[in-house]
Amino acid sequence: MREIAEDDLEVNEDDLEVNEDDLIVNETDAPECFEHHRFTVDKGQALLRIDKWLMNRIEGATRNKIQNAAHAGMILVNETPIKPNYRVKPNDVIVIMLPEPPQEIELIPQDIPLDVVYEDDDLIVVNKTPAMVVHPGYGNYTGTLLNALLFHFQQQKSDATPLMVHRIDKGTSGLLVVAKTEISQMGLAKQFYDRTTERKYEALVWGDFTENEGTITGHIGRGIRDRKVMEVFPDGSQGKSAVTHFRVLRRYGYVTLVECILETGRTHQIRAHFRYIRHPLFNDVTYGGDQILKGTTFSKYKQFIQNCFTLCQRQMLHARTLGFIHPVTQKKLSFSSPIPADMQAVIDKWEIYTNNPYTREEK
Repeated sequence: MREIAEDDLEVNEDDLEVNEDDLIVNETDAPECFEHHRFTVDKGQALLRIDKWLMNRIEGATRNKIQNAAHAGMILVNETPIKPNYRVKPNDVIVIMLPEPPQEIELIPQDIPLDVVYEDDDLIVVNKTPAMVVHPGYGNYTGTLLNALLFHFQQQKSDATPLMVHRIDKGTSGLLVVAKTEISQMGLAKQFYDRTTERKYEALVWGDFTENEGTITGHIGRGIRDRKVMEVFPDGSQGKSAVTHFRVLRRYGYVTLVECILETGRTHQIRAHFRYIRHPLFNDVTYGGDQILKGTTFSKYKQFIQNCFTLCQRQMLHARTLGFIHPVTQKKLSFSSPIPADMQAVIDKWEIYTNNPYTREEK
């Protein structure tokens, strides 16, 4: 049996004091479903194991969860990853990233069809349909991906619980990885944090580009007038840093099919960034893409656009490629998902429209 040192059982009174500045939520490139905490150890702090020290400061954090975070490299002391048995010292600067606290909403298993791309004992990769919400929340308490996954696991006689690593907006289709264990969740989150995952999206956006590729930068934060909409703050006065790389795949004159590579993972990042450069996503109601922004005044063209909106009643954005290192086996995994039927139907219409000599007369 392992001996327990007396220091493991000692709790300094200073450990229970938390300064207001000690807690920072989502101030780094951490995935949006993780919380980022930062602490500075008091000058008079006695030596104490870091897992016990953090348990006194983070509400609801278990010792096992903190130890898993340390094993995954998600705890840094003075910018260096540490082991769970590290003993804090005066003036240490501690940074830890942990999953958001469990939702107050009870997760109910529901028999909802899933497109499972890959699955093992540690994680599952699904191809999310555009109409599905990822997790329960205001206005969407049931019918979510997590409800479907919980039912899926129960059908397999598994006691696994779906654990979020990243998110995809409702209305956006494509690949999403969900962890089954805390070890896997932490290991995957570290890769998102380090920007070592491979994520490529395809989007149809309004307008044409003079360049074949480019990079969009600008902090993204909640809108000042509408908190449900994300805005770009180029001066960095608000929000978090965000970088989106893009490459033109196909030009249709009034709209362009682009590939997007995320360097960061902000809420609505692609949608907000492309609106910022005046190329909002086609039929993106939230960011102004549901209006005719480019093209002619001919009635046939207006009807053509309306027909496209009817075919794909959402923002035209698809998470096509996802790659990462398996957090347990350390093997490289890479997945690709074809563009869904509704989005492909609109792209096909633009192909016909662009190459039709009769429509060219209207341009």
